[in-house]
Amino acid sequence: MFSGTRAETVAELVRTAPLLDFPPGSRVLDLCCGPGLFLVPLAARGYRVTGVDLSPAMLERAEAVCRAADAGPVDVTLVREDMLTYTAPDAYDVILNVFTSFGYFEDADDNFQVLRNAWQSLAPGGRLLVDVMGKEVLAGWIGRPQAVDLPDGSYVVQRDTVLDSWRRLRTDWTLVRGESARTASIRSFLYSAAELHDLFVAAGFVDVECFGDFDGGPYDQSSRRLIVRGVKK
Repeated sequence: MFSGTRAETVAELVRTAPLLDFPPGSRVLDLCCGPGLFLVPLAARGYRVTGVDLSPAMLERAEAVCRAADAGPVDVTLVREDMLTYTAPDAYDVILNVFTSFGYFEDADDNFQVLRNAWQSLAPGGRLLVDVMGKEVLAGWIGRPQAVDLPDGSYVVQRDTVLDSWRRLRTDWTLVRGESARTASIRSFLYSAAELHDLFVAAGFVDVECFGDFDGGPYDQSSRRLIVRGVKK
């Protein structure tokens, strides 16, 4: 669910956020790139960018975004692969997994395998950053529906429900267009900062840190996101 201004927000984030400031020419993978909102801003900073997603529809949208970039088409590699099985040994300096794209496999071991795959795909010294809605953040507003207006006049309402004693989350979306409404649901695992930190360590990462935003601020009671960063030694 992306609002019309999300692309502008992401572009500004990539330009200014300390956690997204990498050495020139870094090989950056956007894992589960979706419609490609991060791809063009990352490429504009001089990074060598790859986007991986399983959805052909999302990859088509990402390709269109890259072709229509304001500064002209950008050179981004797009790959259709499942994050559960995708590995490219030592191929990347940075792997990003953003917009709460982690934790959707029904088996907890499969979600852990995604971290192991990322570790294998990073070159020594490479970094993995995972951006999710942490349990601690979610607890502050769970139960309040969110609505996003879409450019065509329709809107989406999102409702979240905690399941299994805070182990999982069910998210329900309702798309309202005119007099019709369509619904969809998805379940995911929930992680606290401590839980995701420990998964990173178990997957082989060192120097694991938790942040409350891409500005590098601490993960505390005022945070709106949970961002965990680990390094492959």
